Amino acid sequence: MRLKLAVLTAGIWLILLFLAIINAIIRNNLYKPFLGDLFAHQLSSLIFILIILFLTYAFLKISKAELNNIETFLMGITWLIATLVFEFVAGYYVFGNPLERLFADYNLLEGRMWILVLITILVAPYIANKIIKSGKSKAE
Repeated sequence: MRLKLAVLTAGIWLILLFLAIINAIIRNNLYKPFLGDLFAHQLSSLIFILIILFLTYAFLKISKAELNNIETFLMGITWLIATLVFEFVAGYYVFGNPLERLFADYNLLEGRMWILVLITILVAPYIANKIIKSGKSKAE
């Protein structure tokens, strides 16, 4: 992995991690008491999906990174693995959540949407890169 790609991958993921924590704090303290747990989780998930897509697009565009499809998938896979490791290590060992609670957010049939956030994390670099490239080809 090229150094610029590695720095970009790590940097964007750290920003996403920070924004995910802020998103959770806002959800838990601002609208969860009014909306309830499930709807607050769903709204928070949708907000974070939009943040992921926007931030990925913005940083890839600003960085002028010329990424190929494999590099965008490497970025997405790296983000996905880092997110899962953080979620389970921090969730279980730091915050003391039982594994059942951590896995509960993956149940789409119960209205939980975390799996859609993870899918977005995986594909966002590819989608953003395709949009950037299509904009460049139209401008040429």
